[in-house]
This record gives sequence, structure tokens and C-alpha cells, in this order.
Amino acid sequence: MRRELTITPLPINESELVSRRSMSHGMGAAVYFTGVVRGIEEERSIAAIEYEAFEKMVQHQFELIFCEIEKRWPIESIRLVHRIGVVKTNEASLWVEVVAPHRGEAFAACQFLIDEMKRVVPIWKKRIKG
Repeated sequence: MRRELTITPLPINESELVSRRSMSHGMGAAVYFTGVVRGIEEERSIAAIEYEAFEKMVQHQFELIFCEIEKRWPIESIRLVHRIGVVKTNEASLWVEVVAPHRGEAFAACQFLIDEMKRVVPIWKKRIKG
């Protein structure tokens, strides 16, 4: 399974990422997820979220998640981009692509990836009031 993990302070360019999609002839599904900063967190208005990460451990935890996905589903590739630093409301903080033979496998792997990321990956967020 091909893996591409990017942790960056730069804005996520979704159209550029999608244009770089690569999949073999046996693949029939590419599932995308974009996480966007909401303007309301815990019923309070916010202007942005500041993300902080322990990058070495982030890479390690994502590698463990990718290995588990590879055991469970026939995924050809996963690409994931997560922002760090200040991300304003309505901007993407997370972008994921999962390529698989069928949509069910791609959706299941993507859901698992995001759920596990939230559970074990050391990326912290601080709300910035609006």
C-alpha cells in the first residue's frame, strides 16, 4: 500500500492534490474527505483553530494506523495532509484520499483512519476566539 503523509503549516490545495491522483487499472474507487474548521466550537464562536503536533510521534502513530488498514482492506494507496499552526474558519485542516478496488472498502478505511487519528495521533487544537 502506498502511503503519503504530509504535516504542513501551508494551506491545503485540494484541486492540486486531486489532480495528482494515481491509481492502477484494477482500482474503482477514490474516496476523499476534507475536514474544515467550523466557526462554532462547543457552542462558542471562534475565528480559527491552532493545531500543534509532536511530529515524530504523529508519523509513528499514522504508520501504525496505515499498517492496520493494510491488514483489513485491499487499499492501493492513502494520502493524508494535516495542517498545523493557525487554520481559520472555513479553511481545510485535514484532507484524505483512499484508493481501493471498491467504494465500500475505501469508505470503511477512510472512516477507520479518521476515527483512529482522533483517538491516538498527538495533534492538539486550541480554539481562537472570534
